[in-house]
Amino acid sequence: MVEVFTALLESFLHNPVVIAIGAGIVMAVGAWIRGRLSGAKAERNKQAVERLAARDEADKIEQAVAGMSDAEVLKEQAKWSRPKS
Repeated sequence: MVEVFTALLESFLHNPVVIAIGAGIVMAVGAWIRGRLSGAKAERNKQAVERLAARDEADKIEQAVAGMSDAEVLKEQAKWSRPKS
């Protein structure tokens, strides 16, 4: 029985069509994995750029608020906060 399986496997491995199909499958899986990894990396980079832009905006706001009195800060804050009901 083992000899039959060995002979069958050997005939598949010496068939160029089977080898080409196997290589194609391996290449397709490799391309898919590489695409997933590069897509994830691109998304992380995009999020990092967005976080940096948000941090820059927050720094600008903090610098502007640092030179204001409490009354001025409350007046500016009222523009951005919800009215109290």
